[in-house]
Amino acid sequence: MVAVVEFLDPRGEPETIPEPYGLSLDLGTTHTIGLVANGFPGSVRFLDHIEKALAQEIPSASFVRYDKGDASSILSTSALENIQAECQAVVAAYGH
Repeated sequence: MVAVVEFLDPRGEPETIPEPYGLSLDLGTTHTIGLVANGFPGSVRFLDHIEKALAQEIPSASFVRYDKGDASSILSTSALENIQAECQAVVAAYGH
């Protein structure tokens, strides 16, 4: 008797076709990059590392920090508008 082993792929089939992400940033000019901590423990510390790495890659960049303060809350419309007005790029971070 020969045992037959069938391997199943646990990933589901995507329901939508992937689309390329069309946003970009010219790294040769000066930019303000927003760093948004989501309120989970460690998210601010994680952004410390992100800022350090980005500053090495983009020396002309300046950084502005934002912190939701509470992982279960969402940023207000006015906060999002302020971030959009101040920053040309944003990194939203997680933590745990």
